[in-house]
Amino acid sequence: MASLTHETRIPIFMSNTRPLRFIRRGQTVTLNGVAPDRTLLDVLREDLNCTGTKEGCGEGDCGACTVVLGQERDGELHYQSINSCIRLAHSIDGMALWTVEDLAQDPLIQPAAPATPGDGAHSDLHPAQQAMVNCHGSQCGFCTPGFVMSMFGMYQNHVCKGRTISRELAVEELSGNLCRCTGYRPIFDAAQSMADLPRTQVNEPELLKQLAQLGEVPQVAHDNYLAPDTLKALLAARAAHPDALVVAGTTDVGLWITKQHRQYSQILDVTHAAELRRVTSTAQDISIGAAVSLTDAFNALQAEWPQLHRFATRFAGMPVRNSGTLGGNVANGSPIGDSMPLLIALGARITLASVRGERTVALEDFYTGYRKNLLAGDELLTAIHVPRAVPGQQLAAYKISKRFDDDISAVCLVVHLQLDNGMVSAARIGAGGVAATPARAVQTEAALLGQPWSEALAQAAGTVLQAEFNPISDMRASGAYRREVLGSLLQRFWLETSATGGHQNAALESLQPLEVLA
Repeated sequence: MASLTHETRIPIFMSNTRPLRFIRRGQTVTLNGVAPDRTLLDVLREDLNCTGTKEGCGEGDCGACTVVLGQERDGELHYQSINSCIRLAHSIDGMALWTVEDLAQDPLIQPAAPATPGDGAHSDLHPAQQAMVNCHGSQCGFCTPGFVMSMFGMYQNHVCKGRTISRELAVEELSGNLCRCTGYRPIFDAAQSMADLPRTQVNEPELLKQLAQLGEVPQVAHDNYLAPDTLKALLAARAAHPDALVVAGTTDVGLWITKQHRQYSQILDVTHAAELRRVTSTAQDISIGAAVSLTDAFNALQAEWPQLHRFATRFAGMPVRNSGTLGGNVANGSPIGDSMPLLIALGARITLASVRGERTVALEDFYTGYRKNLLAGDELLTAIHVPRAVPGQQLAAYKISKRFDDDISAVCLVVHLQLDNGMVSAARIGAGGVAATPARAVQTEAALLGQPWSEALAQAAGTVLQAEFNPISDMRASGAYRREVLGSLLQRFWLETSATGGHQNAALESLQPLEVLA
């Protein structure tokens, strides 16, 4: 067995840049000369010859390229499955990395306890792999490594912590992995059966020690990939390099590289600044740092509004939510981005910061046009502040798309009403997919305010909502369809919030299929 302290140095003679360092198979791997805009998948396949990780779509959609990252968080190891095809290689500096080849070769992945007579011998395969074999979860095999790595992340996050993997959990956490051959039943069966196999786990104390040692060695500074670890240094870098491409999770930027073949010689990565990775709460607000992942951001919002769970899991597949950040989604400002209608409806405000100071603006005022916003050349979005829930509020978020999982919205609508004695005392409505920017439906809000909440009011406000926007027709939906959907969703909101007819909180997703009697 190789020494756990051995350092592997792999020279890659490309552009001059800072070294890339990570832990793999119990060793520190150092890669020299990795270009700032090189993806992790390209490095794995072309430089490290790790061809088990596949390239399917090149856009974070199919999950064939899934790998798992490990990071220290509050003294514990945190595991995240991510899409390597759209993740920049340098972004994993200082982390642990697992590919499908590592599950049987990593000396830090060990049996949880010595085998005893009668308990069955430990397989040479990891339980995620063995379960796929046992349940016949693979046919052509192209997607299998990605499924196995997502299941490895599930295994570490759930099985190793004594938590059961339910069918619902398996479906949700594997939504970012697509298969053309098997159908998904045997794969879901495999995810649920991993806990039945002899326990295997990562030697986390040893790995945390290695990560700490790696973090103690200062990273070599280089202007072509900037990743400051404090907000002060980050803002100084932004001021000094205004032309650098600002990146976070690169779930959109990655597509610019893989699909549009853009090249970037200088990148400013915001995800290493500690202040931007925190979620804090006061009696008034939940403040989410701009570099907090979509997974963690939605977890914080769901703790306040549990009804957002279904919406959050439909935002994208798990690997995309693990990489993407809430701040990146907001700053990107895509009119079909799902987080902005929700945040607008919740009354979110955002902090913009530079070396000159900070300012806070309402989210709906941030956008000035298609993919345009108020950010000055030396500014960064640093935090999103969401008011806490108060009694009497009714909130629902709707996503309409061609595919249920892992798809882009044709229409996104979020309705947030304050009801006092049956009257609408406050209203905020956020909409996506219906204008050049994420938008607030101010005319519809005005039509609702001060009125008794009724079916007639919902119908009338729905008509106002349909007239308030002039959506375009594109590959996802026609403009006419989008307008029709807007009115229908407001009607649905009425049915789900009305106390008449037994419809109180009767969300459509909670309804069970009718039993058909012979």
